[in-house]
Amino acid sequence: MGRKVMSKDELLERQDELKTQYSKVHRKSAKLPVLTKKEKKVLGIGKDEGRAVLKGARVSSRKAKLVIDLIRNKNIDEAYAILKYTPRKAAELLEQLLKSAEANAVNNNGLDRSNLYVAEVYATQGPTLKRIRPRAHGRAFRINKRTSHLTLVLKERA
Repeated sequence: MGRKVMSKDELLERQDELKTQYSKVHRKSAKLPVLTKKEKKVLGIGKDEGRAVLKGARVSSRKAKLVIDLIRNKNIDEAYAILKYTPRKAAELLEQLLKSAEANAVNNNGLDRSNLYVAEVYATQGPTLKRIRPRAHGRAFRINKRTSHLTLVLKERA
C-alpha cells in the first residue's frame, strides 16, 4: 500500500529522469504515483505556474463551467475584463481566484505578469448540502445545495 518516499539525495540524483517522466502526458491506466509536496519542491515542479484553488464554493460546478469556458486560454487582462462584466455568481468567485493565482505566479515564482494566460481552469463537484423544504400534508421535499471545487492555473506564454 505504502509508497517509498525518496530522500532529497535520491531525488537530486534522479532529477532529470523524474522531470522527463512527470512532464509527459500519461494514459489513466499508466499514471505515475503522485509526488509529495516536498518532492515537488526539490524537483522544482510547479515553478513555471501560478495556481489557486477554492474548495467548497457555494455554486454548482455545472453553472461555474459556463463562466470557466469563457476565460480558458485567455490573457490575464482579457480574463479580468470578461469576469468583471459577466453577471453570474461564479464570475465573482473566479475573479478572486484569478487575483490569487496571479499573486502566486508573480510573487512566489517570479513570472512576468504581462505574459500570463489562463492555462487550466476547471470545476469539480464538491460535497452537496442536503436541506428539507416543508410541503403540503406534512410532507418534506429534499433540496440539494451543490458546491464545487474551483482550480485555476496561470502560465507564461513562450
